[in-house]
Amino acid sequence: MTSLLTPVRGWHRPLVVCAALMFGLVLVSGVATVVDGRTLLDESVWAKPLKFGFAFGLYAATLAWLLTKLTRGRRLGRRLGTVFAVAAAVEVGAITAQAARGTFSHFNADQTDPITLALVPLLTFGVMVIVIAQLVLAVVVLIQRTGGAALNRAIRAGLALATFGMVVPVFWMVTEIHSRTVTDANGHSVQMYQGHGIGDPDGHGMPLTNWSVTGGDFRVPHFFALHGVQVLLLIAALLAALAAERVWLRDETVRARLVGSAALGYTGLVAVVTWQAWRGQSLIHPDTATLLALAAVVLLTWGTTARVIVTAQRTTAQRTAAQRTTVPPAGSSVPSPPAR
Repeated sequence: MTSLLTPVRGWHRPLVVCAALMFGLVLVSGVATVVDGRTLLDESVWAKPLKFGFAFGLYAATLAWLLTKLTRGRRLGRRLGTVFAVAAAVEVGAITAQAARGTFSHFNADQTDPITLALVPLLTFGVMVIVIAQLVLAVVVLIQRTGGAALNRAIRAGLALATFGMVVPVFWMVTEIHSRTVTDANGHSVQMYQGHGIGDPDGHGMPLTNWSVTGGDFRVPHFFALHGVQVLLLIAALLAALAAERVWLRDETVRARLVGSAALGYTGLVAVVTWQAWRGQSLIHPDTATLLALAAVVLLTWGTTARVIVTAQRTTAQRTAAQRTTVPPAGSSVPSPPAR
């Protein structure tokens, strides 16, 4: 647990500042959704800055902590962290500016609006910079051990998932074109070259997330994969805390295997929701094939986890029994050898 509680003052400062700005944006956007009634595609104009602020704030804070664990490539890692922080701030800043103007940010192909023409390249290339920085950071982490076996496994698997989560929307943007005209919050017609939905480009969104309920949506695997690192780090921290009460969890190898099992299951979940979205199917309307795939992931995860737990408990019990037979009870005296 000690390694998970590095003082915040030692974290990467640009990323900490970025995270603070993002969480501040979440508060401002939350208030704005209440007092500003304007909507884009039946969603508050401030919903997107709120969601992006929360996602980037959480991830920037995670990276700020993670960079304190680097032992190799530390300087490169810190520089990449700064690049990530600046690119994220520019990206979310452009999204917020467009939201305040009551118009669309991503996929906006309006050639008559000079502000949109200036901001769209920032949005497009900002994503590329973030993805490249993430890819290099993942490589930097892979070439070293950043802590105990359990923590190391959580970080590696989590960063791999996060990298996939960032690549998914980029892949979608460059491989599919769904041009159409929509209306912004000001009543102006806006030409769009892409949408989030698959099968239904804009869909009819769920509450809060706005993920499509009438088709697939690549924001689903993007969200799950991007935040896998936080889930796995939380599991590693929870296992470390439980080790104080459960003897069989005190073995670092056991905790690492349990984190590995969780990573396997979470990766399976991301694979299933990606496949589901690719087939144009809404998250909340799974068909039989999707349910069977999810069931297989659950059974595999449960089986590997149960095996690790049973083996660890059996090994601990055997070790304890062996110690009891070799160590004399307290207060007993060891017989002296016969005098010669």
